[in-house]
Amino acid sequence: MKRINLLSLFLITISILSCSHPADKDNVSIKTVAIQSPEDIVKQGEHLVQIMGCNDCHSPKKMGANGPEIIPELMLSGYPSDRPIASFDSKLLKTGFSVFYPDLTAAAGPWGISFAGNLTPDETGIGSWTEEQFGKAIREGKFKGIDGTRPLLPPMPWMNYTKLTDQEVKSIFAYLKSVKPVRNIVPMAVSPDNIK
Repeated sequence: MKRINLLSLFLITISILSCSHPADKDNVSIKTVAIQSPEDIVKQGEHLVQIMGCNDCHSPKKMGANGPEIIPELMLSGYPSDRPIASFDSKLLKTGFSVFYPDLTAAAGPWGISFAGNLTPDETGIGSWTEEQFGKAIREGKFKGIDGTRPLLPPMPWMNYTKLTDQEVKSIFAYLKSVKPVRNIVPMAVSPDNIK
């Protein structure tokens, strides 16, 4: 009988201690919140813009020793408005072929001609946009991030960005708002029936 009582007492004591001991990592949920500085958010946005290839189409380029090089003072400003719109073989485009401008800031295909937008914080770019608008544009493919507008046209790969987190959108937007504003009114898209 003494053996059972001692064993019971031992088990009860262990149960009480294991339930009430706060250092037990299995029973305590610890949440840490990383607080990012505004500089860290912008830095993360710059990293995302680089790895997502935004400069590939949104930055005008000139030919250099290693091929196309970004023109620093025009970075992320989109298709240059002072550049004439080239003519394309519309018969070729209607068969499904696509053609890019040499610096990739414009493309033509069965959808018509599309021009890379100005992503700088100038009023001709995203200067008046909200973060919510930017999120709708990049994750939902809405032109200017506004419901009821046309979808973003190829080659904009917005479908690849539908899974961006709110934090990633915030970081990209913060970075774009931090770059040098460039005044550049990008031409409106040309519909397939208006290609000459």
